[in-house]
Amino acid sequence: MKRDVKKPENESERTNDTQYSLNDDRRVKVLSPGALVVKRFFRNRLAIVGLIMILSMAVFSFLGGLIIPYGESEQFYIDTNMRKEYVGVTHNDTFRYIVPEGESFSSILQSRFTLAQINGNDTFEYDKAEYTLTEDGKDLYSIRTADGTLVAVAFKDIVNAADGVEDGTFTFKYEALKAYAAGKDSFDAEGKSYALDADGNITLDGKDTAYISRFVVQPKENGITVTKDFREFLAEKLDAGETEFTYEGTDYQAQYDPSQLVWSVLQNTSTHVYDKYSSPSLKHPLGTDSNGMDVLTRLMYGGRVSLVIGFIVVFLETFIGVILGGISGYFGGWVDNLIMRLVDVFYCIPSLPIIIILGSVMDKQMVDPQIRMLYLMLILGFLGWAGTARLVRGQILSLREQEFMTATEACGISVSRRIFRHLIPNVVPQLIVTCTMGLGSTIITEATLSFLGLGVKFPFASWGNIISDVNNSFVMTNYWFVWIPAGICLMIAVLGFNFVGDGLRDAFDPKMKR
Repeated sequence: MKRDVKKPENESERTNDTQYSLNDDRRVKVLSPGALVVKRFFRNRLAIVGLIMILSMAVFSFLGGLIIPYGESEQFYIDTNMRKEYVGVTHNDTFRYIVPEGESFSSILQSRFTLAQINGNDTFEYDKAEYTLTEDGKDLYSIRTADGTLVAVAFKDIVNAADGVEDGTFTFKYEALKAYAAGKDSFDAEGKSYALDADGNITLDGKDTAYISRFVVQPKENGITVTKDFREFLAEKLDAGETEFTYEGTDYQAQYDPSQLVWSVLQNTSTHVYDKYSSPSLKHPLGTDSNGMDVLTRLMYGGRVSLVIGFIVVFLETFIGVILGGISGYFGGWVDNLIMRLVDVFYCIPSLPIIIILGSVMDKQMVDPQIRMLYLMLILGFLGWAGTARLVRGQILSLREQEFMTATEACGISVSRRIFRHLIPNVVPQLIVTCTMGLGSTIITEATLSFLGLGVKFPFASWGNIISDVNNSFVMTNYWFVWIPAGICLMIAVLGFNFVGDGLRDAFDPKMKR
C-alpha cells in the first residue's frame, strides 16, 4: 500500500525543515565537542569568577606597571632630624702612659706602678728587675730602671695636638707635661723653644702647636675631626652642668653614663634617609616598604614575576612530561620500565631541601638576581615533570589499542606522528586541567621560596619576597599595608587558577549534564 507523503503546504514550512536539517553547518557547529566544552565551561559560574580573577591579576600586573609613574626599584627619601652619637667625653682621672721609642711598658708593669703609687712607694719590682718612681709634678711620674734608663711616663693631663698639626713626639710631650706641672711659661724640646700659658696652650713662634687638658674627646665615627675650640666649648659646658647647647648653629645634647663615667654627646642633624614604612597616601596609595619603595608598584612588578615564573615552570614540566610520557606509553616494554623507574626516582627526590641547598650555593657565589631567577625556573621545571609524564603515559596506554591507532599503522604513518599528532591531542584535555591546577601550586612554591630568601632576590620583586618584609611581629601588627596586599594578590591568583581548573575538569567530562 502506498503511503501518502505530506508535502509542505507553504514556503514557511519549507524554511523550518531547512532550518533544522542535520546537514546544516550551524547545527554541526553546535554539536562540535569544542563548542560543548566552551558552553559547559561558561555555564559554570565559579569558573567564570576564577577567569575574572586571573584576568584582573594579569591586567593589574602587566598593564599597571606601564601606567604607574614609579620604577620597580625606585627608592624615596625624606629629610628628618635625627640625634646620633657624635663624640664621647671623659674627664681623665686615671694614669695614662707614654714610652720612649724602643721601650715597652706592659699592663703588668702598669699595675705594679699603680700599686706602688697608691702605697707611696718609690720603687717596685717585676721579673727580677727594679723600677724607680720619680714624681715630676702633680699626677706626673717618670719611671726608670735601676741603671737610670727612662722606660715610661705616667700622667693624667693629656697633650693634644692642635688642629692640623701632627701629634708630638715622646720628648715633646714629656717636657710639656713637666713644664705644665711646674707652672712654667715655656720649655725646650728637640732644640725648639715653646711658649706655654696657664690654660695649657702651647705655641711655637706664635702658632698653636698643642694644648694640655684632662678632657678626652673621642669621635664616635670615622671622619669626624674635633677641633680645639669645640673641645674647650664642651669642657666649659660640661663643667657648668649644661646638657643642651648649641655650637656653630648645630644643637647638641649631652647624656652622662655613670657606669662608664662617660659623657655621650648627641648631635641633632638633618638626615636624608629612606622614606620607609610610610603610611598610605595620595603619593603612595599603599605606602612604602622597609627600603623606601612604593608598595603598589612592587606589587605590580611582583605579579609579573610570579605569573611568568608560574607559566614557564608549568610549560617546562608539561614539555618534558609529554615527551617522556608519550614515548613510555606508546612503546611499552623495557622503554616503559626505564622511563617509569626514572619517574619513581624523581618522585623520591626531596625537592625543597635540594632547592634550599642550591639557593645557598647561589648566595655564596653571588649569582646575579636575573640569572638566579632563570635558574629557579629551570630547577622547578626539571623537578616537577614526573606527575605529567605518568598522566600522559596512563592515557596513551588506554588509547594505543583503539581502532584509530590501528588505522594509522595500516596507513604507514611514522611513529612520531602517531604519538604527537594522534595520541597526544587526545590527552590535551587532561593536560589543560592538570596545568591549570598546577599553576596555582607553582606560584605558591615560588612565593614560599622567595619568602625564605631562596627565590627571587632584590631588586626584583615577587609576591613572596614582598611578604618576607614582615620579619618581626612589630612590622606585622603596625605596617599591615606592606604584607596584606601581597597576600591578597597571591590568594586571588591561586584561587582563580583553581576555580578555572575545576571548571575545565567539569567541562571536559562527557558525563556532565550541564
